[in-house]
Amino acid sequence: MKESTSVAPVDGSTAAVQSALTEHRAPDRLVVARGLFTGPTTRVKDDLYATIVRGRAHRERNMVHLEKGATVDTDTYFGRFPASYFQRWTAVTEATVGFRHEAAGRAVVALRGSDSGGHSRVLATAEIDGSGTAQLSAKLESYLDGGSMWVEFTAIDGALTVSELEWTVAAPPVIRPAAIAICTFNRADDCAETVAAIASDPTMLSSIDAVYVVDQGTDHVSERARFTEVAETLGDKLVYLRQPNLGGAGGFTRGMFEVSAINEHANLILMDDDILCEPESILRMNAFENVTVEPMLVGAQMLYLMNPDHLHVSAEEADLSKLKAGRWAAGSRHDVNLLKKRQNKRVDAGYNAWWSCLIPAEVVAEIGLPLPMFFQWDDIEYGIRAREAGFVTVTLPGAGVWHADFHWKDRDDWAKYFSIRNSLIAAALHSEFDAKSLSKRMTREITQYLVSMQYGLAYTMIRGIEDFLDGPKVLEDGGQAALASIREERKRFPETVKHPATNIPGIRNADLVTRFAGYEPDKSRLDMVLAKRAAYQWLGRTQRGVASIPVAEAHWWHVSLFDSAVITDASQSGVRVRRRDKETARELTARTAKLMKRFREDASATQREYRDALPRLTSRENWARLYRQ
Repeated sequence: MKESTSVAPVDGSTAAVQSALTEHRAPDRLVVARGLFTGPTTRVKDDLYATIVRGRAHRERNMVHLEKGATVDTDTYFGRFPASYFQRWTAVTEATVGFRHEAAGRAVVALRGSDSGGHSRVLATAEIDGSGTAQLSAKLESYLDGGSMWVEFTAIDGALTVSELEWTVAAPPVIRPAAIAICTFNRADDCAETVAAIASDPTMLSSIDAVYVVDQGTDHVSERARFTEVAETLGDKLVYLRQPNLGGAGGFTRGMFEVSAINEHANLILMDDDILCEPESILRMNAFENVTVEPMLVGAQMLYLMNPDHLHVSAEEADLSKLKAGRWAAGSRHDVNLLKKRQNKRVDAGYNAWWSCLIPAEVVAEIGLPLPMFFQWDDIEYGIRAREAGFVTVTLPGAGVWHADFHWKDRDDWAKYFSIRNSLIAAALHSEFDAKSLSKRMTREITQYLVSMQYGLAYTMIRGIEDFLDGPKVLEDGGQAALASIREERKRFPETVKHPATNIPGIRNADLVTRFAGYEPDKSRLDMVLAKRAAYQWLGRTQRGVASIPVAEAHWWHVSLFDSAVITDASQSGVRVRRRDKETARELTARTAKLMKRFREDASATQREYRDALPRLTSRENWARLYRQ
């Protein structure tokens, strides 16, 4: 392991990594996916990898043992080969699945395929017996709108063992160098486990030339025994860097900063520190990039960490006119049980979040580095900017990592500051930026927070808009001052504090009455309902007593009916107490009105400032300055 705390003018990587990050000689066939039969941990159900259709079978990570009469197939999330994505985005015209077998009598293997509607068909079959290897191939010529391939094994006359299953394609002339960059901040144990997962797969690791761990915290991952142990396995491939806390933007950009300085054709795979890592997904993203017709961003899908069978969304896009990210791309599946549903349609992404995303160095050379946004929207803005420059993003089915479920995170948090500020920056850079429409939308959202007695959240949003209007200078320090100030400023709002449900200040358990929401108002009447709720809150025409409201029922149009409410925190670890405060509502309403007038007047000029500042803010020189702070 090489450790560095400084930033050289060009890069801070070691000579060993510099020499390793070069193009490699290609094999005769490129392995683009392996057939695995169990997950990386027992938290993950094996049926995400292969299904026992009938009979009995015993699974291991890289092999499966079928008893006589058993059938096993790989028509599963990790077992499928995403034929549609290879036909649409790569130079590949044919795919081959090969494997080793030990058969005590006749057995049959079938290569199957699906179309965009999920209808299956047989592409090829073969009978196998005894010990040996077998291959089946199929053309990629009928999958443009969707469809996948998978294999099915049936042990007919005796037991069958299948191992070393690989999907291969014709190799490109050379193989691109590849590196992984993991950003961490005081999640030392999680980060050490993620690095250990990478080191646990020698085959995948052989295709990776460097692993950067960018540590921005005070609880250093390098001090964990698990990390020290893994460092010995990785050897000179591991580069450990310490730097100031510049958020996810600064941590991930450091990997891009280092790798793009060494090789202009390298693949860099960004990974969160707290994911449950499936090493196979790294192999698949990297292999896919090696056969694409042109450089593109290749992202892994997000699976829910607390519900590992569920897919977050097939692919995402952003609606800048509404300042909304995480929109489901057309044809996407969302929050589906992957044991029951398949992704058959090819879905085109607008961007991919950086829980795991491959970015080729050509993108950095063309559009520069990310913006120093600190937290949230950095990945979204970069994906949009890349698309505008001609670089597509593909979110690849079958390449997935498990990430913390978003609905377990409470939205009344300091992160709202960065979400609104950075979404405005992205919209200013990449949209028409209709100030009148945006001001109406933001006013409505702030008002909803006020009537539901989330004064701290309203304030947080106001501060984000104010700092956006202050122009690009708010990004000069990479976000550290903004983080410290918004956390401190939110302390004046009591409802931002989480309390144990068994010890709520000033409230007896006997005083709580659970109140569930009624029907949601008609969408055409929402603004009228909002105005009515605001008036009733102002006049004190609210229900007395203390309502206890589950988080799923805590809609603004419901919470605003009460004078006081105890709301379950989204994390389910405590509660928040909201109380009507007319003076605070008055203060924030006046501040909002003044702010929106300023926004409508200054939006166009502010937009020009950000566009003019973009080349400087995303330059290597600016990031080197930030890393030296």
